[in-house]
Amino acid sequence: MLINALVDGLVKNPALPETLVRRLIRWRGGSGGIAGRDDLSAVTVEEIITTGDHRILHTLALNQAMSGEVKLRLARLGDPSVRAALALRSEHGPRELFELLAGDSGKSVKEYLAQNGRVPEDIRARLADDPDPKIRATLAQYWNGAPEQIRRKLLTDPSPEVRAAACSTYFRFLPHPTPPADLVPALLADPLTRAGAARHAVLTPPPHPAHPARPTADPAHAAQPGAGRGRPVRPTAEPGLVAGLVADPDYQVRRELARHPTLPPAARDLLAVDSSAAVQVVLFGREDLPAHLRWAIHEFVERRAANPVDLVSSDLEDDLLEQVIEDNMAIDELRLGSLPWVTADPLPHVTSRYIGFRVAAARAADTLPPEAVRTLLDDEDLDVRRTVLSHAPHLVEPATAEQIEREWSSRRRKVRWRPADSYPFPPESLRHFATDPNPRIRDLAVTDPDLPVPVLTALAADTDPSVRQVVAGHPRLPVEVLLTLLEDDAGHVATAAAASPSLPLPTMEEILNRAGL
Repeated sequence: MLINALVDGLVKNPALPETLVRRLIRWRGGSGGIAGRDDLSAVTVEEIITTGDHRILHTLALNQAMSGEVKLRLARLGDPSVRAALALRSEHGPRELFELLAGDSGKSVKEYLAQNGRVPEDIRARLADDPDPKIRATLAQYWNGAPEQIRRKLLTDPSPEVRAAACSTYFRFLPHPTPPADLVPALLADPLTRAGAARHAVLTPPPHPAHPARPTADPAHAAQPGAGRGRPVRPTAEPGLVAGLVADPDYQVRRELARHPTLPPAARDLLAVDSSAAVQVVLFGREDLPAHLRWAIHEFVERRAANPVDLVSSDLEDDLLEQVIEDNMAIDELRLGSLPWVTADPLPHVTSRYIGFRVAAARAADTLPPEAVRTLLDDEDLDVRRTVLSHAPHLVEPATAEQIEREWSSRRRKVRWRPADSYPFPPESLRHFATDPNPRIRDLAVTDPDLPVPVLTALAADTDPSVRQVVAGHPRLPVEVLLTLLEDDAGHVATAAAASPSLPLPTMEEILNRAGL
């Protein structure tokens, strides 16, 4: 309904007077969004609390502008989802607030508290002894900077779920914690923690060349029946540790081993012909990889990307499915993965045969001589050119930036970021964009704060709703034109118009009257 769209816009309108804000407390067509505003007065907050309405109290609990006193009042309410919201989002507050949340009987409250890095350390540490392994596992995943005694406790937890989370290949925050050296042997012996410990092992070369299982060319059938992460493999004696890790049936173990800073050349070369693209692509980015192996990996991953496994029709076990998904995604890492050693010395790689190396060099464009920058901006690959633009926009001419933006927009990428977000087009370019055939280019014109009124008026009548939506918030748009957008057929355009601070007060009141508020 149009009225819902209009009220949603008013909720976000920064110019909405407090008297109208308080009328919106009674709005039940939304989800209590009015409680998320950062300009709520004490009187308004009190009125919100007395409603007892779950949705609006939950939104208030998520509001970072609330005082510690308000948060403490909310924590004492009987709604567990409100307390869970406080546990997750409270970045400040009295110690009593966090003490209360840490002692909550609700599982979700303590799970969210475990994720919150602003909780006092001693209170957060208590969660490492919580009887629920799910809470301890959550703490292990989110507290990457935990004190060593807490990290040790989690790494040696009796629950497999907790140990796996504490020694994972993925943590919610960087940097990944390094396990204490004396625990690494036991972590390597445990199939659940072996992958997370592999890059921290003290490696000794195998006495004889190791030969990993060579699965079929189809990665969907790469693992042996019954093999996969979390399933036991034959223990390996310390002298044969490298050989055992290279031959491990879990691709995550082999992938993490491929990252090891002191990986022996023999093991490196064996992993370079691993059946998993997700393993090979890690090797691709190593500085110590011989040129012929780098080329072979590049060709393997490119071929793999050209013939991905169909995840919809494939009947794969969970462990193998995870590998296939990562194998399908290896092409992105090949082309866009981080290569710090290339970025640190970019000039030799400006004309590399590998897109990923040229992208890594482009990240350091502002350190390169002008001719090298021109070479990157003339690159045949769009990702190379847009990387220069996003990392060194001051080195890019407007015409080149426009070309990059046009090519990016033409591909209809399903991401919010666009090259123009990194580039300050001059007013003359923006005004030229206003009449462009492509709506994705026309809407850039609105970023000019001094765009002439006739141009704004024309854009407000654009055939594309995305253009009308962005122009609705322009401060120079005539009020009479803004009012026409309130009746737009596209709800998101009407919402944008109602959110404009230029909206007259009588119109705001009229919208509330129409909504029965």
